[in-house]
Amino acid sequence: MINSKDFFIALELLEKEKKINKEFFISALETALTSAYKKNFGEAKSATVKLNPEKNTIKVYAYKTVVDEVEDPDKQISLEDAKKIKASYKVGDTISEEVTPKSFGRIAAQTAKQVVMQKLREAERENISAEISSKGDQITTAIVRRMDAKNVYLELSGIEVEGVLSENDQIPGEKFAEGDRIKVYIKRVKETTFGSQVQVSRTTVGFVKKLFELEIPEIENGDVEIKNIVREAGFRTKIAVASKSSTIDAVGVCIGNHGARINAIVEELKGEKIDVVPWSEDVFEYIASALSPAEVISVEINEDEKSSKVIVPDNKLSLAIGKEGMNVRLAAKLTGWKIDVKSESAAEKAEAPAQPKEVNFEGLQEDDADIFDDLETID
Repeated sequence: MINSKDFFIALELLEKEKKINKEFFISALETALTSAYKKNFGEAKSATVKLNPEKNTIKVYAYKTVVDEVEDPDKQISLEDAKKIKASYKVGDTISEEVTPKSFGRIAAQTAKQVVMQKLREAERENISAEISSKGDQITTAIVRRMDAKNVYLELSGIEVEGVLSENDQIPGEKFAEGDRIKVYIKRVKETTFGSQVQVSRTTVGFVKKLFELEIPEIENGDVEIKNIVREAGFRTKIAVASKSSTIDAVGVCIGNHGARINAIVEELKGEKIDVVPWSEDVFEYIASALSPAEVISVEINEDEKSSKVIVPDNKLSLAIGKEGMNVRLAAKLTGWKIDVKSESAAEKAEAPAQPKEVNFEGLQEDDADIFDDLETID
């Protein structure tokens, strides 16, 4: 027997400090200690380790089956020897005997430390995951604590575990300094060799969605609905909104008085352009709105191919397409329709009928005219 009062006191302290039930450790410890015993004292033995918090003991028990003739001494005991222990034993019974080695205390202590550390990490990860799951799809405020070549490490409001803003989750071009307060979108918990970390982002569509919910009460209370958001972080976002009331201008409430609301969001996004467009069941209207800020003359759609041809004024073509095609690309993602944009003059030229070619008959001799006898028209 091992007197392990200090060991069980340590488990109780863990239970109080880490809010982890000690039973969570005991089951895992019994399994690990049993494995450690077999590794050190014989894999063939049928043995198990039992922890008793009430008596502060750790005991090893060996189990043997009563047989007429012993073939495996590690797992069997003869009926004759069994009856010496207890007269009522018969063939087929299982005998339990304490076999705790004197040297098992050191092995148990080493094994217990490893198991407890592992279980603490697991419990921490589960607790963090549960905490983040309860927070759901949320933004939190963070303070920049340190940086390396690619990552920014954060202290997250209301979360004990460190937050990490990776290079891919940073808005292109934004710079940070220690002590900066920023908003971040919680993504997930990641396990590293240094423990648990919460991965956060400023580039996801979810980040923009939560910023709109925070800044615009009509979205938060459900009067205005976000239908879709598409984004190329650091450059442009398009968001389609719809009002549930005829008395509320969905786009207007998002922009705010003198642009106050949208400007607050743009500032948080480090100057990223945001197009707030009215969502519509009318595909023609929706596609035209999605190409904002460009003016649209007409929209033609092909429902079978879910594609559209859009005509814009000549001086608005570059605006409609956007730098490197970004505006039309985001409009297509927002609406779910392919969009082919043409200038008004290009469209007119493409639709104009072909003009007949002129032929100069001057200089032809009368005898040369018979080459045209079999031709009805000359194109």
